[in-house]
Amino acid sequence: MAEFVYIIIALAVCISVHEASHAWVAYKLGDPTAKMAGRISLNPLRHLDLLGTIMIFVAHFGWGKPVPFNYYNLKHPRRDSALIALAGPASNLLTAFVIAILIRYAPMPVIVFNVLQAIYMLSIVLFLFNLIPIVPLDGSKLVGLVVPASYEDWYQRFLSQGPMYIILLIIADRLIDGATGFSLLRTYLEYGYELVTVVLMLGT
Repeated sequence: MAEFVYIIIALAVCISVHEASHAWVAYKLGDPTAKMAGRISLNPLRHLDLLGTIMIFVAHFGWGKPVPFNYYNLKHPRRDSALIALAGPASNLLTAFVIAILIRYAPMPVIVFNVLQAIYMLSIVLFLFNLIPIVPLDGSKLVGLVVPASYEDWYQRFLSQGPMYIILLIIADRLIDGATGFSLLRTYLEYGYELVTVVLMLGT
């Protein structure tokens, strides 16, 4: 029961930080859409997505409610879209770094340590998972930095497909895992987690 509570707290913190960072960077880059929608907030109720939350418990990774922004309010739409997207994973990585410092140097009760550890772990998972270049994850916006202008129509269609791609990826990965015992997503997250942890520990 305690572990479930830790996960819920971590989920609320990590997704709120992630989505609020998207909204704040969008506002700083000239688009007030997310601010007007109340998304520059650490209130988890403004950010939690039902499907993304369910996937946390079913598939051990998920996402929050997408932050709205108006592509045409941005001075440099392709670049600024990528910066807005990158803000989410970057905020999770920064959260993990701060927690690594606290865990390493600050004495604390066991319950606080457990909560921070859960936030740390989920922060890194969200950082890694959201860098996957598939809609609706943030990595799909980073793809726009390398897509030639002549493929703009294809890229916009790619972005408009919604969560279909990631759901198909998860289903395919689960089927392959069941048949072969090998999960590409699990391997990516496990090795990525270990690498990020080593880097963060060196940084502290």
